[in-house]
Amino acid sequence: MGHAVRSAGLTGLAEAARVAEAALTLDAGEAAALVGHLSRPPSGRTWTALATDGGVVMASLSDKDPGVGHIDLLAVHPSAREQGRGRALVRAAEEWLAGQGARQARFAGNAPCYAWPGIDVRYTAAACLAESLGYERYHVAWNMTADLSADLSVTDEPARLERAGVAVGAASADRARVAAFVGEHWNERWAWEAEHAAGLHYAERDGHILAFAAWGARPSWFGPMGTAPEARGLGLGGVLLRRCLADQRAAGQAEAQIGWVGPLRFYSRAVGARAERVFWLYRRDLA
Repeated sequence: MGHAVRSAGLTGLAEAARVAEAALTLDAGEAAALVGHLSRPPSGRTWTALATDGGVVMASLSDKDPGVGHIDLLAVHPSAREQGRGRALVRAAEEWLAGQGARQARFAGNAPCYAWPGIDVRYTAAACLAESLGYERYHVAWNMTADLSADLSVTDEPARLERAGVAVGAASADRARVAAFVGEHWNERWAWEAEHAAGLHYAERDGHILAFAAWGARPSWFGPMGTAPEARGLGLGGVLLRRCLADQRAAGQAEAQIGWVGPLRFYSRAVGARAERVFWLYRRDLA
């Protein structure tokens, strides 16, 4: 059965959000926010939203890596499944990406503005669709979950850090300065996330920023976070992590996803986080 795929356009994003809320059962509470998030990417990114009756796909590519296109979000309303809509939407996204010059398409997060690192393995139908269309699984990523009912206090830490000459705080008017620190020590993707995060905390000594932690750059998730080499061993990561998670709890969250995790042991020991969401990353050459 053929399905006509059309440009959703900005006016169609509300319908795309409705479809996403119904389809993305693991992420229903933030599905609409994700659609909006993907429609406000960094400069230098080209993106589109394509729709068919009961389905939507969002795709993008960056001028930093124009040969690689990303399928950022795919959703088909439960009432419209098993009729080939997902396949038609992916093929339409591939055609659009190829028309923009992409030589490869990926089901993988286009950092820094992404929905997920890849396909959550619990969305099994999406993984099966990708594999049936010739995509190869090339990487695995995972998230950790932090229970925000845990003890997130840092009662003794400010005094300890003060003795070491370190102050911690939440960025406000100085957010750009913190983002510049992040860009200098890590990369511009993390700097964009720091600048656009819902909350941003940092530590400094003698006017020099030493560490940062952000939350809400990707709706409701924690991260990124980093400490400059000269400040490691001071315990700044744990302090800034707890400050961010406390913000997320105050914002009404019961738990927080720590996205695209590297150091499992740190987050497990610091706040009792558990490894939970696993993502498969897929790719297919378009040539």
